Order: sequence, then structure tokens, then C-alpha cells
Amino acid sequence: MTEPLNPIALQIGGLAIHWYGIIIASAVVIAFLLTIPEAKRQNFDYEKFIDLLIWAIPLAIISARIYYVAFEWSYYSQHPGDIIKIWEGGIAIYGALIGAVVTAIIFTRIKKISFWQIVDIAAPSLIIAQAIGRWGNFMNQEAYGEAVSRTYLEGLHLPTFIINQMNIEGVYHHPTFLYESLWSIVGFIVLLVIRRLLPLKSGEVFISYVIWYSFGRFFIEGMRTDSLMLDIFGADLRVSQVLALLLVLGGIGLWVYRRLTNKNLPYYKDAER
Repeated sequence: MTEPLNPIALQIGGLAIHWYGIIIASAVVIAFLLTIPEAKRQNFDYEKFIDLLIWAIPLAIISARIYYVAFEWSYYSQHPGDIIKIWEGGIAIYGALIGAVVTAIIFTRIKKISFWQIVDIAAPSLIIAQAIGRWGNFMNQEAYGEAVSRTYLEGLHLPTFIINQMNIEGVYHHPTFLYESLWSIVGFIVLLVIRRLLPLKSGEVFISYVIWYSFGRFFIEGMRTDSLMLDIFGADLRVSQVLALLLVLGGIGLWVYRRLTNKNLPYYKDAER
């Protein structure tokens, strides 16, 4: 049986540098670089993104970990030393987004700049960062789906290294990390197209991102075997599916509400040079 890929990229003495961390860090850097051209087109000082990232990155990581640990408290309450082991995985994307958005709200109020403008500019970068970040889950052999046959995976015309990595303790699984990564890449392209071609109002690029990602996440989450669960009136529900559904409906509702209650919303392209 083929051995899984080594999740450790580099070992320096007692210090292990994991692929998970390298991939997440790379995703952040690429996302930031992608914001610069659009920030310039929007006549927005892109250096403010650096100021925001200084706060948003650590707070998003902390928020993502708190979110994950909270829904896995039955384990972490018995293994408190594992709470800080984020290099082994266990960072919830929704938790990271909550932390990042709250940080952005506070930051934009302090700096007296537009929250909607900054998240509109960042939206495509956020979703491509998520697409890249999912490969960290791949290296850790996590965020996978139900059992399937090797023949099924070969029928998807996947590269052999992905098929082999989906063999977890002798059982092949759906590469749900890949499904979500591909969904996010398509979303990235969609956001780039609609913000150039459609008459979107301020805030609607970001809202489109929330709706797109959450719609796909709802269905992909249903395939996973490691979902965080929530007991509601005796029914075990997947946390991410519940949140994804709420975000899709909330995003649509917010879009309609803003359009109906504020006829003077500026168009996204109005801020361009």
C-alpha cells in the first residue's frame, strides 16, 4: 500500500514545519497580492489592507480554532493540551470568516473607511485563499468524505497522488477537500466576471461571495464524515450545513433589503478611477 504524503515539509531539530501551515500562509500572501490591482482601480489605499491583516490574521486563526474546539469540546475537555495544536488541522473556515469580518467591522469604524468597499475588494481574494487552503487539509488527510472505491476515484480522472492520499487506513474516500477547492475556484472566476460586467451595488460583491461559497458548502458538507455536529431538539445536524443555509438565506435577504431601503446605494464601479 502506498504511504500517505508526509504532512511535515521540513524538520529543523525539534521544530517541525508542516505543509498545512505553509499552504495557509501561501494562501494569505496570494490573497493579499490579488487585492492590490483592484484596490488601485477602486482608488483605495491598499496599504490599509496590510494594517487590517496585522489584526485580522491572528484573530481569524484564534476565532477559527475557538469555533472548532467549541463544537469538539467533548474531546478537547479531556485533552486540553491539544487545543493549541493548530498545525494538525482543526481550523474551521466559518470561524475564521466570523473573526475576520468582526475585525474588519471594528477596523473600518476606527479608520473611518467603508466596510463594504474593503470587503468587496477582498471577496475574490478570500474565496481563492479558501481554495488554496483546502490543500492543507489534503496534506493532513482530513476534510474527506464517505468511503468509495478506488475505481470510483479513477473514474473521476484524478491524479494518482490524490487517489493515493484519499486512502486512509486502507479505505478510499471522497476527496471533498478537492470538491470545495474547485467550487471556490469557480466562485473566484464568477466574482471577477460579475464585478466587471454586472451593475452591482456597494456590498454586493461580498454578499455574492457569501451566497456562492455557502451554497456549495451546504452540499459538500453533507458528504463529509468529520462534520462538526449540533444537537437541536434531539436531531443531530451538521453545524456547517445549518450555518451555510442561514448565510444563503441571510445573504439573499440582505441584498433585497439594502436595495429596497436605500435607493441611493452607490454602484461598485463608481469608486473606480
